[in-house]
Amino acid sequence: MGADIIDGKAFAAKLRGRIAEAVADFRRDKGLVPGLAVVLVGEDPASQVYVRNKGRQTLEAGMASEEHRLPATTGQAELLALIARLNADPAVHGILVQLPLPSQIDTAAVIGAVSPEKDVDGFHVINVGRLATGQKALVPCTPLGCLMLLRDRLGDLSGANALVLGRSNIVGKPMAQLLLGESCTVTVAHSRTRDLAATCARADILVAAVGRPEMVKGDWIRPGATVIDVGINRVQGPDGKARLVGDVDFASAAEVAGAITPVPGGVGPMTIACLLANTLTAACRANGLEAPAGLAV
Repeated sequence: MGADIIDGKAFAAKLRGRIAEAVADFRRDKGLVPGLAVVLVGEDPASQVYVRNKGRQTLEAGMASEEHRLPATTGQAELLALIARLNADPAVHGILVQLPLPSQIDTAAVIGAVSPEKDVDGFHVINVGRLATGQKALVPCTPLGCLMLLRDRLGDLSGANALVLGRSNIVGKPMAQLLLGESCTVTVAHSRTRDLAATCARADILVAAVGRPEMVKGDWIRPGATVIDVGINRVQGPDGKARLVGDVDFASAAEVAGAITPVPGGVGPMTIACLLANTLTAACRANGLEAPAGLAV
C-alpha cells in the first residue's frame, strides 16, 4: 500500500485563490493595492524564470507588481540606493531581491538593507529573531509552505517527533523554528550527524532539505511518517534526459511513508504562493490590520 501523495500544486492553487479574495477585500476596505517589488541583478536564466512567474502570479492575485532589472555589473552602492527608495515608497509593501547576487555585491549587506517590515523573503536578522522568539515575523516562503502542507495533512502537530534534514538559513533553520512553534519535538540533522538513517527512522515528520539527490531511502523512513521533500535536483536519467528529483528516493519512500510530497509538484509551487501571502501580510500589518487567518505565523 503506497503513501498518500501531498499535492502541493493543487494546494498552492487554492491558496492563491484565498489570497486573491483577501486582496480584493483589502482593496475595497482600505482603498489600497498590496505591492510587491522584485529586484533582479544580472541575467541568470533560472532567476529570470522565477521573476517572470512571480510577476505573473502577483498580478493574477490582484496585487501591484514592479520589477527592477539591473545589469550584472551593478555596484553595491547602486543596489542599496534602489532598496532605500523602495523602503521609503508607501506603495511597496514587499521587497524581494532575487538571489544569487553577483560576486561584487555583499549579499548579507543587501538582505540587511531591506526594511524588516517589507522583507517578504523573511531573511532579515530581525525577522529571524522574531521567528525564533515566537513573535510575529515574516517567515521564509519555502518553510512556510511546508508548514501549511503539514497542517493540512496532519491538523494538530503538537507532540510529533519532527526531523529537519538540512540546516540552511533559507529552509532548515526556519523550518525547525516553525515546528517548535507548533510544539513538535524537533531534531535538526545534517552532514555530520552520526547514524543519519536511524535518526530519520524515529521521525513522525521528516522534512528533507539537504540538496543531495535521492539521499533519503525508503528504509530510513518510519512507517506511516509524513515526508516533505524540499529538494529540487536535476539529474540525468537512464535515457540520457535530464529530470528533476528530490532529496528523497520517492519510489522506495512512497512504499513506507503515510504521506509524501512529489518532486516536482510538491513543495515547489508553494513557494511563490507563500510569497504572495507574505506580501499581503506585510500590507495588512503596515495598515494596522491582522493578516488573514492561516496565511501567517
